[in-house]
Amino acid sequence: MSERSKYLEPVTRENAAVVLVDHQVGLLSGVRDIPVAELKHNVAALARAATALDIPLVVTTTAADSMWGPTAPELVEALPAGQKIIDRSSVNAWHDGRVREAVEATGRRKLIFAGVSLEVCAALPAYAATAAGYDAYVAVDASGTFSPAKREAGLARMQQAGVILSDYATLIVEALGDNAAPEAGAVYAALDMPFAVLVGQIAAAHRS
Repeated sequence: MSERSKYLEPVTRENAAVVLVDHQVGLLSGVRDIPVAELKHNVAALARAATALDIPLVVTTTAADSMWGPTAPELVEALPAGQKIIDRSSVNAWHDGRVREAVEATGRRKLIFAGVSLEVCAALPAYAATAAGYDAYVAVDASGTFSPAKREAGLARMQQAGVILSDYATLIVEALGDNAAPEAGAVYAALDMPFAVLVGQIAAAHRS
């Protein structure tokens, strides 16, 4: 696939997988570029909405029993029943064979990454996936880091590397594809976007 067609080919429920990296309580405590409550809301919404579309999830932590602590409980609650969380030691999640195998097992070529920190936990595996021939996306508002400077540098380097930047709701709505799909209500409920809730309330009022 050419670089141009990579950017133009849509994300769908059939070609995408979501990779969530290191949304752990210790790392979240240092996030300064986005309110932590908003970040936790966004990544949990991404997980729930992906599940509503049967988009597979790969979830990983690093040093969960020592340095960085467990996955945020809000995200754990949002994961589908039986979802495995792969704990590893490598800085770059892609360097862990179990993570790569889990991605390969999905059979999907478009990978939506989110992580804490943005410029390491999301970006490094996104670079590696791009080098391996995948189309890597990063949901920037489901990721966070420790200073505005780190965020700016991370975003710039990802763009230089050909990683596609977006937000969690846009990627999921693109994958939904049709607001008449039977899953649409569940997807928008999972996304939990305040303006979308308001639009739904207005529409309900007009129907009554």
